[in-house]
Amino acid sequence: MVNSSTSNPCSGLKLTSVVGEEYKGKSLGKLNSYHHQVNADVYAIDEYTLFLAGFTYDGTEADTFFWAGSTARPGPQGFIIPNEYGKTDVLTTYVNKDIRLTLPDKKKLTDIKWVAVYDLTRQSAFGDVYIPEEFEPPLPQMISEITGRSHGITSGPIEILDAKTLLIPDFTYNGASQDTYFWVGVGPQPSSKGSKVPDERGYLDSLRIYSEETITLVLPGDLTIFDIDWFSVYDVVNKQNLGSVIIPDEPNVPPSLAKIASYKSTLPNCIQLHRDMQASWEIFGPQITIQLAGFVDENEYMAFGQSGSLEKPQMLGSDITIAYVNGHRGFAVDYNVTAKSPCVKVLGQYKGVCQDSLVGGADDNQLHTAVREDGISVITYRRKLISSDPGDKEYKTEGFSQLLWAIGELYHDKEPAMHYAYSRGALKVELHKKEPINTCTPFVKTLTPPKVEIWERHKIIDRTTRTFIASLGPPGGMKGYKGITGMPSSGLVWYINGKLSPEIWIQRGLTYSIYVHGGNNPHSAEYYNPFIITDEPHGGYERLSEQAQKQVKVLAGVQFTLRGQPRPIAAGPLCLAKHKGVDQRMDDIYPTFAKFNRTLTYSCEAGEPSVLDIAPNSSWPDIVYYNSYTRGNTGWKIHVIDSFNLLVSKSSNVLAEMLILLACQFLLINL
Repeated sequence: MVNSSTSNPCSGLKLTSVVGEEYKGKSLGKLNSYHHQVNADVYAIDEYTLFLAGFTYDGTEADTFFWAGSTARPGPQGFIIPNEYGKTDVLTTYVNKDIRLTLPDKKKLTDIKWVAVYDLTRQSAFGDVYIPEEFEPPLPQMISEITGRSHGITSGPIEILDAKTLLIPDFTYNGASQDTYFWVGVGPQPSSKGSKVPDERGYLDSLRIYSEETITLVLPGDLTIFDIDWFSVYDVVNKQNLGSVIIPDEPNVPPSLAKIASYKSTLPNCIQLHRDMQASWEIFGPQITIQLAGFVDENEYMAFGQSGSLEKPQMLGSDITIAYVNGHRGFAVDYNVTAKSPCVKVLGQYKGVCQDSLVGGADDNQLHTAVREDGISVITYRRKLISSDPGDKEYKTEGFSQLLWAIGELYHDKEPAMHYAYSRGALKVELHKKEPINTCTPFVKTLTPPKVEIWERHKIIDRTTRTFIASLGPPGGMKGYKGITGMPSSGLVWYINGKLSPEIWIQRGLTYSIYVHGGNNPHSAEYYNPFIITDEPHGGYERLSEQAQKQVKVLAGVQFTLRGQPRPIAAGPLCLAKHKGVDQRMDDIYPTFAKFNRTLTYSCEAGEPSVLDIAPNSSWPDIVYYNSYTRGNTGWKIHVIDSFNLLVSKSSNVLAEMLILLACQFLLINL
């Protein structure tokens, strides 16, 4: 647990974590207790798995196991059930412990008649429970498809995967209705008295266009399938059901293994911004106290503040706080946004996402408390409603405020990288209503997050390639730059010969030409990206302190003046790939870079590219990195080798060794 505060630490904070707190599965009853204090409530999670709630055993016998069989009663004819760690060790002491047991070798509960705590030496059951005849274990249940009423809504038959999860195949919706959401509730038919369900990516915005997409939805908070009578696509403003399906009574489905964690703040107002983020606040006198809570990773930040526009969420001109917990300290730093780029120096002035203290203002946030527990970061800070800083916006006590939020990863220097989650819809909130606002629900986190299939890692290994064309484009979400390099992006990355941040192989003693289209307008914080090659992976050389610059070996792209001041030499007119009317939050839906690339539009400014000639020699390390001079994390690796012939020879040797190994395995199998 991390706790950092300047006064009473996190007053009123309560964090809890449970697995299946109410519905644990289909009850098989209590263990019949005969000896050694054996006790537990037993549930079937699914056809292979048992849940023992509050299991107790004194652990004093030397040959006792979880044991199951198909005879009339427990006896020596049976098999060991591995313990909660998947091991067949002798049972030790358990005191009121919740455990899950999975039958071995894909055996099913319908194949056995009993489960026991059994001593093999004594051939005695210390406790047992019997499986009823014609027992039906919990299984995912198929129900009917969504009955669409309008807006082209259709789907395949919905599957209830567990007590909190719905799988909707082939879902289609034309996106033409505003303020339309996934919606659940009780009663004979859908109505306005319901609850929002976050979409498949955790957003609570009005639904986008869907076209025969298979999506998985998780019910919010502690809501389960047993608490609802219907599921709907619902227009909240017009109180219109656009399509719905009835949920059967008491479906025999597995319990959810989702992790439910909630915090309870003393602040009276709370809004759920995303499945993984909440904001609460209170206005008292000339100050506002704000608390941000998020189910975020340790190296992630939460951003919250006022939009640069009164009508819509707008990053440019916004006044935001970047909040995170780092080790034993919490941070709530005041930022001003003047460009869609990291904070860079443009002709002597800082522009981009910059701390107020760098752009002539002051950090008006006063950190109150910070705590991180069970994966939730909670940061509370105060600020004045009306700041003397001209870059700060007033927190109004009358009328509506247009708010914005985001979640993103931190760079290695703890500055915010490009956010991966953010709101695109209007978030107008009356901050000082007489009646408190509360739309918050407990956080839900699946124990097994969906696996991200990273796009192909492009490589340029060609002895005949001596020319490289460098342009800029979007990073491509988790499957793109982040998945390929393991680093967060700044929002733009290098495309080399049309490939997204490929690894490149070059040979010492040869000369290569790099045609750079990084933007040659030094007045632009976002689109001025001279090409640079160094011995460190992050780039953004211009952003480093003088001391940090001395630790970096610059190999190409920078000249130094007689006074030792760096000057970039390879920028060129801008060539840029952009999203074409597509929400960039959807980048991860594309299975390959090729399909993603086809959704982009390309444009180039007039003029000849800047040509950077490089001739790697023995002073170059074996691995160097290409990046942008002005922003971090835009490129990737360059492998510097002595000869492509040696590279081919090594590859041939590895292939020969693999063939020999396979041949030996084949001979051993057939002996």
